[in-house]
Amino acid sequence: MIIAISVVFFFIILRFTVTLFNFISNPKLPHIATHYNELVSILIPARNEADNILTLLRSIHQQDYKNYEVIILDDNSEDDTYNVCAAFAADHSKFRVVKGPPLPNGWIGKNFACHQLSKIAKGHYLLFLDADEQVYRSLINSAVHRMHLQKLGLLSLFANQEMYTLGELSVVPLMHYVLINLLPLRLILLVKKAASVAAASGQFMMFDAGVYHQHEWHKLVKEKVVEDVEIMKAIKAYGYNGEGLLANGMISCRMYKGYADGLLGFSKNFMAAFNYSIPMFLIYVVLLIGGPLLVISTGSLPLIAQMIGLIILTRIMISFASGQNAWYNLLLHPFQMFNLAVIAFLSIQKHLTKSNVWKGRKI
Repeated sequence: MIIAISVVFFFIILRFTVTLFNFISNPKLPHIATHYNELVSILIPARNEADNILTLLRSIHQQDYKNYEVIILDDNSEDDTYNVCAAFAADHSKFRVVKGPPLPNGWIGKNFACHQLSKIAKGHYLLFLDADEQVYRSLINSAVHRMHLQKLGLLSLFANQEMYTLGELSVVPLMHYVLINLLPLRLILLVKKAASVAAASGQFMMFDAGVYHQHEWHKLVKEKVVEDVEIMKAIKAYGYNGEGLLANGMISCRMYKGYADGLLGFSKNFMAAFNYSIPMFLIYVVLLIGGPLLVISTGSLPLIAQMIGLIILTRIMISFASGQNAWYNLLLHPFQMFNLAVIAFLSIQKHLTKSNVWKGRKI
């Protein structure tokens, strides 16, 4: 029992230390007022996004960056996505929409859509965005400045998350919770060629176009479900600089609408952070969820108080870093941990049975 409690506390303290490092190092994209003029191709793969995409298109139109083109690829949508985008493009000369070809064997849908977009883009930078996002002024200038400053092959941003229902609040914060207390984000750039510290978000991927066209990153990972992380690994493996930062309020996303949608979405790729190793994943989940229960079972008030204090401080730091409501995350922490267990079960089940489906396609 003493050894088990020691292991649990080591795990809690380690996660607290990583969170503290991220909180102090403040890995956010700085707001930059300097204006740049390189052509940025904003590339948006869209499948069944008729209800979401206009918010993104309008927000891009309101950006303070002037030299850009926007290309939307309708990925064989079964709704009115193409017509919605075509109507917007008809009134905005920098926007256009194309219809994607049928998905060939051996490709994941989004990866193929991004690959097709890259072939028609003309920009010095290629910026891939998801259709359910909203961008804010200074984003593109700040991102281009970062590309120059760090000589990046890839800059990826972890968007601020919009949550409107109790179900979303009990699931979506898990993304930043796992990310910020598992990985020191500054090390993505600082530690060269190390796949173990590679992380990225497909919600914002800005590439140096010359480097991208040389390697065709989306083609390189064409069958990977979590293409963003795999591309960051490849960027580092080939010796380019890659960086992953928090969006700092410059881009937001409503990832999932409701509880069931959140569970389904997270369970399709949650194991990617553990390189799809079921033993590693289970050890993490058991320590994260079962560890505190073991400490509580001791009945030792000093131990329980220390544990709760570390968890509270961790949740507060993560909430501030990710732009989330700390009170909500503290109050909903037990429910979020329960949902993490559900997601873990679904992730392992889908991984073993190869039954992952997203937007009507098996992945």
